[in-house]
Amino acid sequence: MGRIVIVSNRLPITIQKRKGKLNYYQSAGGLATGLSTFCKSPDCIWIGWPGFTSDVESDKIDIKKSLLSKNMYPVFLSKSDVKKYYEGFCNGTVWPLFHYFNQYAVYDNELWGVYRRVNNIFCKKMLEIVKPGDVIWIHDFHLLMLPGILREKLPDATIGFFLHIPFPSFEIFRTLPWRNEILSGILGSDLIGFHTYDYAQHFLNAVNRLLGIEHVFNQLTVDDRIIKVDSFPMGIDYYKYSDSIENPTVQRKIKKYRKGISDRKIVLSINRLDYSKGILQSLQAFDLFLEINPEYREKVTLVLVIVPSRSRVRYYRELKKRIDEFVGQINGRYGTTDWTPILYFYRSLPFSELSAFYCIADIALVTPFRDGMNLIAKEYIASKRDKIGVLILSETAGASLELGDALIINPNNIDEIADALKVAVNMPKEEQIKRNTFVQNRLVRNDVKRWGKDFMDSLHKTKRLQSELLVKRIGASAIEKLIKNYISSKNRLIFLDYDGTLVPFTDLPEKAKPDDELLKIVRELANHSGTLVIISGRDKDTLQKWFGKIDISLVAEHGAILRGENNKWEMIEPLSQEWKKEILPIMEFYEDRTPGSFIEEKEFSLVWHYRKTDTKFGEMRARELVETINYFIANMNLQLLEGSKVVEVKNSEISKGRTALHWIEKNKADFILAIGDDWTDEDIFNVLPDWAYSIKVGHGSSAAKFRIKSPMEVRQLLKAILERDKK
Repeated sequence: MGRIVIVSNRLPITIQKRKGKLNYYQSAGGLATGLSTFCKSPDCIWIGWPGFTSDVESDKIDIKKSLLSKNMYPVFLSKSDVKKYYEGFCNGTVWPLFHYFNQYAVYDNELWGVYRRVNNIFCKKMLEIVKPGDVIWIHDFHLLMLPGILREKLPDATIGFFLHIPFPSFEIFRTLPWRNEILSGILGSDLIGFHTYDYAQHFLNAVNRLLGIEHVFNQLTVDDRIIKVDSFPMGIDYYKYSDSIENPTVQRKIKKYRKGISDRKIVLSINRLDYSKGILQSLQAFDLFLEINPEYREKVTLVLVIVPSRSRVRYYRELKKRIDEFVGQINGRYGTTDWTPILYFYRSLPFSELSAFYCIADIALVTPFRDGMNLIAKEYIASKRDKIGVLILSETAGASLELGDALIINPNNIDEIADALKVAVNMPKEEQIKRNTFVQNRLVRNDVKRWGKDFMDSLHKTKRLQSELLVKRIGASAIEKLIKNYISSKNRLIFLDYDGTLVPFTDLPEKAKPDDELLKIVRELANHSGTLVIISGRDKDTLQKWFGKIDISLVAEHGAILRGENNKWEMIEPLSQEWKKEILPIMEFYEDRTPGSFIEEKEFSLVWHYRKTDTKFGEMRARELVETINYFIANMNLQLLEGSKVVEVKNSEISKGRTALHWIEKNKADFILAIGDDWTDEDIFNVLPDWAYSIKVGHGSSAAKFRIKSPMEVRQLLKAILERDKK
């Protein structure tokens, strides 16, 4: 197995130049911290921007040399790139939109262009470094286009992608002008990971509704490639925080802060400066808590830590100003000579100070409006060696699904947060220990190494699944053998399905009529083949209209009626249509309840189409219709079929396989080829002799010997057969 290649916007090392000297610092943030813990193997390399822009070539050479010793490869960006890509599109468009603050999102074509170009810069750097067999793991919203760009250059690469922020609901995501390009970029991956099940479902819903790609058990098929989408809640380096209390530096910090706060209860709120973190709401809740519970004044102190962020962005400057003013108002309203209600720190904290605050805090107040995971909540619980401490956590943070023993609150409900503060202050130690014991056991088991391993295991499993499916895909050697057998044969028999095999599906059945290219292929096959049979679910009038003038055999309604050598339509055996009187009203009821759906009545079947409806709504109605019809036909000689956006009811005697046997037994062919796309064609595949060629169009389990990607490739195969046969 090759190396693990981690790719992220920022390297875990940040470089700054002061007084002509390059200084190296550990990068802040959960992503850098978490992945640094996971990526400690010499077989793991890291590609990213070092947080430094310089046009001085000697600086770049020094940085490359220094980082290479740490298995890191820098991607250099210009100041303009950083402004328009990072500050512009990443933080001005994607960040607010994905956190449901779409009113702050900026839609600018220039920023979008720079974003794509920077993703291409990352790709160019990777092509210099990546080797065959490497496993590539791309991270976060800065590089949404990168998997797709890289896939074009390295079609066989193993690519995983993980989004560390929320993926929004469809109604939010659809407002992005470049939504399809973003989705297509992500779909260059083999495995796509999110922190929660909800985010994964939002992504799958967007892919389905915008790109028309359906999923089965969180599995997509794109360009003949299986893609898995799943949730992987990110863990932390548990013992790093649990053992921090033994650190002498941390002990000194604990004594220092505890001395200043005395024996008061400490509520800790740590956030990066961002409108998605609910900072003002937590201050309003603390203000309300003190107002309605005067007995807790001078007994509770809020330690508010704000880490500076994006200070050049107007929304962030305004937020900082409002926070400053609100802190001043609360301290002015309730403060006394020996008690300050809020101790306010506006700066980054080194690990020793962060751990000290975790250790002394009686309560952690974590109230984001929306958060991918929020590792602060996990770090706080891990730091409680004695298991005493209360976590108040927003229900819209990804971590809330794992930390259910916390006090879960709605971040928009100020009253609820204030009430939770009172509950937390008064919670008995026994209850705190009980809650935290369970959560800590979970955090120990599901740490950051387990998170990384689970993702990698799933990625390798997905690649194995792809390989298994590719083995069955008809390749050049199999095609060559098929053509040779066709040319050398004397009595040929070919079965071709129509919709999904010779033409792609359309929203209306009548739109899928044969074009000039297809008619030419069919005519030439009719002239060269012994017997050509188009065996379809279409009605006989449609097939007669389209192919009636060509000397081929036609089968309508999945085998109910056929046109043979005398060009006359006939049934294999008499079939009743009385059942329609009972089934048609049921379908009409669901047609009325499902806008965009319609009924197609054929001679021996009824079909309910829902291709033009909203996908999820149509699928729900289809399930209801299937259940209802199955109840009615339990004692009737009928069969229910579910196809691509259709539900069909027909006589159970009708079968493509039964009809195919009619020709197989009659023709005594020495070459047989059958091509179809859905499970009605499986009846044909199952009755073919072992030496026959059977090809399924698309994916899914099949009795066919080979599979082919699309109707376009089916046509290419048939044209290749004809061209070789002419020579």
